[in-house]
Parts: sequence; structure tokens; C-alpha cells
Amino acid sequence: MRAGSRGERVENRRGGRGGRRWRHVLLGSLFGVLLAVLGPWQGALAVARTPALVVGGGRTIPISAQPFYPELLQAAARWSDAPLGQVVGESPRETLLNFYAVMARVDRELGSATRQPQGDPGWFWGPAAQRQIAEAQKLFALAVRALDGSAFPESVRDDMAEEAAIQLKQVLDYVFTHSTIPLHIPDLAEFKILNSQRSKASESWTLPETAITLSSEPGADHAAAGFRFSRDTVGQVGRMYAEISQDPVLDQPFASPEFYRTYSTTPGDLVPPKWYLRLPTGVRRSLELSLYGQTLFQIAITSLTLALYGWLLLAIFRRLLHTYRYWQSSEEQARRSWHQDNLAWYRVLLTLPVMPITRLVDVFIDHLVNITGVPLVIVTFFFFICYFIAASCFFFFLFEALGRSVSEWLVRLRGGGSELQLRRVSNLVMPVCRVLGGFVAVVLIYRLLIVLGLPTTTVLAFSAVPGLAIGLGASKLLGNLFAGLSIQTDRPLRVGEFCRIGSNLGFVTKIGLRSLELQTLESRITIPNAIADEETIVNYSRRSADGGDLPVQSLEVRLTIENQLSPEQVVDLLQLVREHVQSVSELIEPLVSIEQIQSDQLTLICVAHVTLNDWPAYLAVREALLLRLQQLVDQVRLSTLKIGVSYDTTVEQLRQLPELISGVVHRDPHFALQCCRLMAISEFSYDVVVRLHSSHGSLALFKDGIDRLNRDLLASLAAEGIEIPFPTAIEIQRHG
Repeated sequence: MRAGSRGERVENRRGGRGGRRWRHVLLGSLFGVLLAVLGPWQGALAVARTPALVVGGGRTIPISAQPFYPELLQAAARWSDAPLGQVVGESPRETLLNFYAVMARVDRELGSATRQPQGDPGWFWGPAAQRQIAEAQKLFALAVRALDGSAFPESVRDDMAEEAAIQLKQVLDYVFTHSTIPLHIPDLAEFKILNSQRSKASESWTLPETAITLSSEPGADHAAAGFRFSRDTVGQVGRMYAEISQDPVLDQPFASPEFYRTYSTTPGDLVPPKWYLRLPTGVRRSLELSLYGQTLFQIAITSLTLALYGWLLLAIFRRLLHTYRYWQSSEEQARRSWHQDNLAWYRVLLTLPVMPITRLVDVFIDHLVNITGVPLVIVTFFFFICYFIAASCFFFFLFEALGRSVSEWLVRLRGGGSELQLRRVSNLVMPVCRVLGGFVAVVLIYRLLIVLGLPTTTVLAFSAVPGLAIGLGASKLLGNLFAGLSIQTDRPLRVGEFCRIGSNLGFVTKIGLRSLELQTLESRITIPNAIADEETIVNYSRRSADGGDLPVQSLEVRLTIENQLSPEQVVDLLQLVREHVQSVSELIEPLVSIEQIQSDQLTLICVAHVTLNDWPAYLAVREALLLRLQQLVDQVRLSTLKIGVSYDTTVEQLRQLPELISGVVHRDPHFALQCCRLMAISEFSYDVVVRLHSSHGSLALFKDGIDRLNRDLLASLAAEGIEIPFPTAIEIQRHG
């Protein structure tokens, strides 16, 4: 879409005619090779075996003697007086003549606007020239709409359609000046008559002696009614132009002999920039020397731009790889765990600029440097591939960063702050986010295949391959998936726990949707979730008993604690049990431990040696020990009190509450207050947890002490005006 002055066009054509023939031979060879490589994407540009233009050997008829010439003059006058309207018409005659007249006017407007760049001051076009250029742009856009560009891949459709429009104009110049027969272009009524004479009605009409066809069938990029140059015609325009590009066009008012050559050999969008046209003629001729269909100027600038773009991509890629470097130190990994979200967002910021930069470079090479033909297709395909790959990486990293941030936010919301808690939450959140990111990336890749010209049916067939693979392995995959969800929900084990899964013992380092990882002493084991879910999972506790030379017998007592104890209660229980077994004279070197057999059960283990020689004494000691262990368990449970106070309790009363409780507890010398904490804000009260230590000699004395303590607490709370609320349901009944 470039236009210079008419004098410059003739001068350049005369100077370059002799040296272009051998270059066109090389260009034709390269063109054929590239078409073979591009394959399905370049079906629209493929070279056919039959000629597109057939011109008879008789005497040519001037365009002024053609039957359509009076209407062509009327169309040109109409577009000159009111350059608004629709090039696409209801008949082949209306569309063809509108297109030809509009393209001729575009060429004249551009030539008039850029005729004297030396006389126009400044480096940019003046207001008058800009108005002419803007009008030519509007007319050209209307003319391009008369072409069915669905022959080209979506990524290059607009550019190739514009290029085809200019080439088609010059092909029509040749046809209208070399035709040996009168060209009768039918209007709507004549077209209906032609259809009535055919055995089968057709929505297309072909210009005699050519392969130029106009069709009213809507193409892929046009849905409105009207005749347009058909998909096959637009796809063959390049070959048609190559056949007639070296042949002279007879002088006639509507001819544009240098339209495409000026367009393809000069930089700029629709017209060359003013600074370029002001260059000396010799310099411009040197810059416009053609090599493989492109000028030296275009090749040099495109190569430099691609080199800078490649260097930028390489720099970003190296920084991206650097974020995945392996950290040897476990301390360093733990220290960086809370900064994984920063690292993930850094990856997002690294990939984000690639997309706009890719589009800017693509627009620069396409519209400013203005490469054309097959090189344009190759470069555009390259940039679209880079753009969609960058977009896929961006969205994958974006979902990963969101997952990291959400994981940290959830941990802090729950009041946690350890690296282990963060790993546990991340193992649940990150697989979901990565699946979402991968899904978006796959959709973008499918979209890339479509814009590169791959048929939709082929893309759908290609998408069935992953579905088939998933279907073949669906049983195991789904089994592991549901088992992983069960483990994450029921939580029989968590990341960081020391567990035994089947015959494997170690620390759980990861729980994923498909498998979990167990770090054993020798190696890291990956266990599918379905297998882990079927195995017995326990928290393993080592125990050891030192043997001696004395004739002793082993005594082992296991007490299963049905209701789960808090960690503090377990510590108190172990302390009380150890104090008791040390006071029993019959027990030698007693050992006390506790282990978790199931997720909601603890087993209290007491192992000792005894020197008893008969069964009655043995059973008596064993029974006495088991009974005392049960009493100590009950004592530990009762030693933890939960007091709920009303929301009406003031801040000052809450602050004095620990002192009040401490005074009540110390009234009994056998009680010691270990802690008093506000542990929860429930739905209808502030919950204060009180932990006691008792030195009572028996369970009965301990329960009597708890009874006195509760009574004193009620009295003290009432004296201070602190209310213990009813449960919500009872409160509603009382006030109902």
C-alpha cells in the first residue's frame, strides 16, 4: 500500500526492469520451496498447474471500448463525489466496477499526496497530505472488504488480504487492457437470466478468459450478503500477479502500473514515510535492491529487529531458569518457603512483558518495515507462536502465584506461621491452581493452531488424543485422585508427620492429588494414593527396654484412650504415670510411652520388669497398674476446665479473669494452676481454658476437689458480675 509520484514510478521501473528477471527466477524457486515447507498453512498461496489468465491471440479491445466502460466512469464519478458507501454490491458488475474504481482512486490519492515530498517542509506529512492519505485509507479498507480472505490463515488474513487487493487491481489492469473479447459483466437481472439458463443454479460468476470469480456465498470472514471475490480467487491472486508482473499495461485512465511494486519495496503503513521519500534517488535505489523478494532495507531492519528481540527473549528465559535453581541447603529452603509467593509473582512479571513486546515488534516489521509475501507469513507465524507460548506461560505462572499467595493467606488467617503448616496448605491448594493454569495453557495452544491455519476439524481431532490417553488410564488415575482427596479430607496423616505406611517408615514430605512422598532413611518413596489409602497408617513411636542379668519378667500394659487428648493433656498424663510407676516398688526400670494406633486413638504403654514368680501376684500388679492408669487418664481430662463467659464481659473483667481463677484454685493446696488462657471466641461466649495440676492421693479426693473448685468459681464469677451464658438453643427457649 505504498505510493510515490508517477514520475518516480516510471523511472524506477525503467531502471530496474533489466535486473529483476533473474531475481524473479530465484524468488520463484524460493517461493516454491517455502510453499512445500509451509504445507497446510499455505494452501491459499500454492502454485497451481493450470494458468490463471488466458488471453486470446487476437486483437485486444481497449478498455474504453468495453461494454462496461460507461458504467465504470459513472462508478468512478460516484466515488469521487461521495467517497462513502459499500464496495460489495448485489451483482458481479456492481462489485467489480466499484472495486476497480475505488482502487484506482486510492492509487491517485496516494500519488497526489506524496508527489512532492521535497517541497513540503518538515519530516512528516502536512495537513493536506494527511487528509488525502486518510481518505485513501478509508477507501482502501472498503475495497479490501470485497475480498473473501478466508483462504489465508487467521494470523495473516488482514495483511495478506490487503496485499491481494493491490495485486488484484493490477491483474484487472492487465485483463481490461489485453482482452480480445468484449467483457460482459452481468448485473443482478442478467445474472438471474444466466442462472435460469444453467442446469444448476450457481452463486458465482467468472470473468471471461480469467480465473477471477465473484461469489455471493458468505465466506469465513464475511456473513453479509453481496458478491465478493471468491476464496479461490483471492488465494490465487499472487500467482496471477506473478504471471503478468513483467508484461506492460496499456495506458488507460484507471491503470496503476506501479502500485504493488511501490507498496512492496518501501517502508511505511499505507504510504512511505516522508523522510524516506526525501532521501536522494541513488540512496533509495540502493536501499530498494531486491533480494528474495525483499529490499536490502527491509532485510537489514528486520534482521536487526529479530536479533534484538531474540536477545531479549534469551535474557528473560535465562532469568526464568535462574528462579528454578536447586537449593542445596535445607535451612535455606525453609527460610525461602515464606517467599515462594514472591518468587512466583516474579515469574509472572518476567513473562508479562513478552506479550506486548511481541505484538509491538510484529506491528513494527509488518506495518513500518513492511515485508510482504511468504517472508511476512513466516515472520507473522513466528511472532504468533511466541505470543501464545508466552501467554500460556503467563497464565500458568499467574495461577501458581495466586496459589502461593492464597496458601500463605490461609495459614496466617488460621493463626499459624510455621513452615510445616505452609507446606501442608500448599499441598492442597497448589495442585488445583496448577490444573487450572494447565487447562488455560492448553486452550491457548489450541487457539494458536487455529490462527495458524489448521482446520477446526483437525484441531478437534487432535484434542481427542489427550482424551483417549486419559480414557485408557482413567481407572488408575481416577482411583488415585479420589484417594488423594480422601487423604486430604480425612487427614489420617499430614505433611511432616513421622508415619508408617504399610512397610515404609519415614516423614511425609508431600501429599499430592496422585501420590504422596515418604522420606525414609535410605531414599524418597513415592506411593500412589490408592495404595496408601488401603494401607494401615500409624504414627510410629520407638520404645526400648534394656535387659539385665536378673531373673525378671517383662510386664507390658497398654491402655487405649478412646477420646483424643490435647498435647498438653498428654504431657500431664505421661508425667503423672511416670511419677506413679516410679513409686511402685514392684516395677523395675519402668518405661512409659504413648503411641497413636489410629488417627483418633492413643495407646498408653507402660513397660517394666518384675520379679514376681507366681500368677496371682503377677495379675494383681498388672490389674492395680491398669486401674491406676485409667484413674490418671480421668484425672487428666478433669484437670482441663473450659469456662465460657458472656459477650457482655468487659475487657477489664477479661483481664482480671486469670487472677480471679488463680485465687480460687489456690484455695485448695493440692491444686496448682498451670495456665489460664482465652483460647477461643465461640458463637455465644468467650472460652477460657484452665489447666490444673493435682497432687491428691486418689481419684476420689481429686473429684471432691474439682467439686469444691467449680462451686467456688461459680460464686466468684457471680460476685464479679461475670455471666456464664446458656447455649443458643436454650437461650432462645428462655426468651421465647
